[in-house]
Amino acid sequence: MYNPKTVETINGEVVSVTKMTPMKGMTAALHLMLKTDKETVSVHLGPWWYLEKQKVKLEPKDTIEVKGSRVTFNEKPAIIAAEVKKGTEVMRLREETGFPVWLGSKPPLE
Repeated sequence: MYNPKTVETINGEVVSVTKMTPMKGMTAALHLMLKTDKETVSVHLGPWWYLEKQKVKLEPKDTIEVKGSRVTFNEKPAIIAAEVKKGTEVMRLREETGFPVWLGSKPPLE
């Protein structure tokens, strides 16, 4: 679903952080609601097991910057995060192409 052509950067305050299963058969993922000056948008971060190991911890009321692909998920706008900045800390989640960093290696060349 990640589309490099729809990447944007948004800033806002974390409203909530939840663990959810995005689609049947997928592993549990962390997801947050981010309130910007224009909207409150759903942000899909990545698998909870990967995020639990990261130095950056996200909690309600945190002010963050999210770079990611704007998509429509369940008929609502959402961001699939590639990078999250909290203060001076940066959490990388996806490559420029959208390939998830938690998979450990780059995809084969076509």
